[in-house]
Amino acid sequence: MSAEVRLEDLKILIVDDQSDARAMLKEMLMMMGVTQIFESKDGRDALAFVDAAFDFVDVIICDWNMPGLNGVQLLRQIRSADASVPFIMVTGRDDIDSILEAKGSGVTAYIRKPYSSAQLEAKLRIVVKSMK
Repeated sequence: MSAEVRLEDLKILIVDDQSDARAMLKEMLMMMGVTQIFESKDGRDALAFVDAAFDFVDVIICDWNMPGLNGVQLLRQIRSADASVPFIMVTGRDDIDSILEAKGSGVTAYIRKPYSSAQLEAKLRIVVKSMK
């Protein structure tokens, strides 16, 4: 990625077991101009997608609580393959232990539910600025 990354150019993978949450996040991203959006229904589905098309993802936005492979478990597996892909964890958790667990696992950013489109865009812009 170049130093001048624009939101419109991003390829984003949304990972959430709730279809309504994926649809809401997708709509927010589309309102920001993002058009290359991929969806996974859970951590295992996301891992299969990433294994098949890792170079095709610029940012992963993932829910924490999912059955099977949760967000932190997915993050750890992603980090074992590539430490650089930005990973934004979306969660209702705000206790210090959860935040430390996410940071210790290599999360790029953390956004707490419920969140607004403006909060998501601000977090995404911070992540984009850190991309090289």
